[in-house]
Amino acid sequence: QVQLVESGGGLVQAGGSLRLTCAASGRSFSNYAVGWFRQAPGKEREFVSATSRSGGTTYYADSVKGRFTISRDDAKNTVYLQMNSLKPEDTAVYYCAAHSGSYAATAERSYNYWGQGTQVTVSS
Repeated sequence: QVQLVESGGGLVQAGGSLRLTCAASGRSFSNYAVGWFRQAPGKEREFVSATSRSGGTTYYADSVKGRFTISRDDAKNTVYLQMNSLKPEDTAVYYCAAHSGSYAATAERSYNYWGQGTQVTVSS
């Protein structure tokens, strides 16, 4: 079993950048594919980005494509979400999630393990 902890959220002005970190403990992150999701106030949680277990496949939501980059450093048991050109509509709680399959998954139901979330607020 793996435990996930997100960090790196905060308050940033529109156009700015943040890097979110998802740190794993309990088992090596190299055994898991990882995704990022977000939930804005009053809205359902939505897919943001995902990486396969190897890191060779990545997916992005259309709303973040070209602005966000997912990467993994299995030696550090960490997955990152680099967020550039942030917009007020990116404001949300961001969650990382993991599953033990090899594929990058966009559906919440594919994931077995979830972090507690980190708040990202983008001011206009």
